[in-house]
Amino acid sequence: MERSEGQGTGGYRVRVMSRAELDLAVDWARLEGWNPGLHDAGAFHAVDPSGFLVGLLDGQPVASLSVVRYPGNFGFLGFYIVRPEARGRGYGWTLWQAGLRHLAGCTVGLDGVVAQQDNYRKSGFALSHRNIRFGGSLPEGGAGGTRLVDARTVPFDRLTALDAALFPAPRPGFLANWTALPGATALAAVGNGNVTGFGVIRPSHDGWKIGPLYAADAAVARDLLLALGRTAGDGAKGGVGPVFLDVPEPNAAGVRLAEEVGLSPQFETARMYLGPAPAAEPGRVFGITSFELG
Repeated sequence: MERSEGQGTGGYRVRVMSRAELDLAVDWARLEGWNPGLHDAGAFHAVDPSGFLVGLLDGQPVASLSVVRYPGNFGFLGFYIVRPEARGRGYGWTLWQAGLRHLAGCTVGLDGVVAQQDNYRKSGFALSHRNIRFGGSLPEGGAGGTRLVDARTVPFDRLTALDAALFPAPRPGFLANWTALPGATALAAVGNGNVTGFGVIRPSHDGWKIGPLYAADAAVARDLLLALGRTAGDGAKGGVGPVFLDVPEPNAAGVRLAEEVGLSPQFETARMYLGPAPAAEPGRVFGITSFELG
């Protein structure tokens, strides 16, 4: 994909990012205060290498956008960033249009900053719900009766089946990469031969991020959340920084859990969809995987 635009004196064009440029976009996200994971880029890029676009002005990157296509005609849009010095000149809009062409025929999701909701509505997106980022230090102890194991010892088809039931599209390749990120820990809750919960914690630029966090109920979610926090060294005492969890607001039990363990709201995003909103089971999603890929 490539498009040239004769804007300004040097021209502007959009093309697929190189892998190195995705690292640059992740750093831009850090500067925006979005706190991406330290090693997210590799797992993101492997999902859809052609789904990451860069806007170039005089050959220099000034804008980014991810438009990842999943199987089953579902796509997710993220990393929509225009560098401050290049804003207000139409570069972001040109990139946005190119991205939506890449996702033609898909239902498209995004987690956008609340202030941009009206702009997203102009492109046909409709609000589904809010996601709330909670952050802080987790308490010590609190182990419950849930049996937790290293998720990588669980038959992989059971993890992918759980993820496919709670995410709008199958993504086994992504899941394999996500659970193997450097510094990450993946835990599964098991009982009576079933996987009743699953969560991943990974290092981010500030502290640690947990996502996804799936659980059959709040008790399983609590045990997973606290156990994942302990593997990170316990932000309360281990000096590793805070822990962050992005909770979909429709899961009222998830919001209560975050508050009960001492996490506080940091900011929120608007989950919006272009096209029919996917069927969802919000009661089992206590934390989404990421704001960038859903």
